[in-house]
Amino acid sequence: MWRLLIGCAGALALLPASAAAHDRRAGGKLLLTDGVTSVEGASGGGLAAWSLIAGNETDAGIGGTATATAVTTADFDLVAYGVALGLFDRMELSYAHQTFDTRAAGAALGLGRGYAFRQHVLGAKVRIVGDAVWEQDSWLPQIAIGVQHKIADGGRLGRPLLRALGARETAGTDVYVSATKVLLAQSLIVGGTVRWTDANQFGLLGFGGDKGPDRTLQFEGSAAMLLTRRLAVGAEYRTKPDNLGFAEEDDAYDVFAAWAPARNVTLTAAYVDLGDIATLKSQRGAFLQLQGAF
Repeated sequence: MWRLLIGCAGALALLPASAAAHDRRAGGKLLLTDGVTSVEGASGGGLAAWSLIAGNETDAGIGGTATATAVTTADFDLVAYGVALGLFDRMELSYAHQTFDTRAAGAALGLGRGYAFRQHVLGAKVRIVGDAVWEQDSWLPQIAIGVQHKIADGGRLGRPLLRALGARETAGTDVYVSATKVLLAQSLIVGGTVRWTDANQFGLLGFGGDKGPDRTLQFEGSAAMLLTRRLAVGAEYRTKPDNLGFAEEDDAYDVFAAWAPARNVTLTAAYVDLGDIATLKSQRGAFLQLQGAF
């Protein structure tokens, strides 16, 4: 058995069912097996939603997270704050507020230097089958269904600006199905999500557009290796709709490291590539996140 296993996870996987059930009641989740927080507030990776439920608690209690995230690229800054509540490792309720600062690019776009778009994201997720960690004798992943209702306010100029950019709506709802599996013997976390959405730049630039008014299916994939019980490294890839005629929207990816210095704290750093945003090319930079959990 590798030393890369998460603490005593390998031993727990070999316990009889009755003993494993007792351990689940007696303590919280294994470190890093609740994921971090996506920029939209759901538990998962920085870009992708996972089927894991927020918080450190198992099916014996209620857990939760509070998160601050900053993404800085060549021309833009994104700051997001979020909270999530995990109910008995079955349901997750989340909220995130995003501020997208255009910095000097705002002047070039005719909006004014430092113009900021904002968005509220209300989320819910339900685990419907499987257990990503405790069902090691099965290849069935943990599967969850989630929704995220997004409300973009367009910043100082309001919703008319989003419509002027070509968006059909200023609010929209994403629906997604996510599958995640923690492979303890291989120290791996793998996952995939299919999202039905019409959000432009995660919804910050409204929903639908002159090129594509309807929702489309998009994919989010993640893979991470647990190097120690406190440190994971991995990568994510996320496809996005391309609805607005004035600016092509690219897919996004990141390469990340998540470190848990304590049970209740996770620090995540990543290199992120968001592609072209609002006619400005190659928006690459850093993703930083501080997450507190209980």
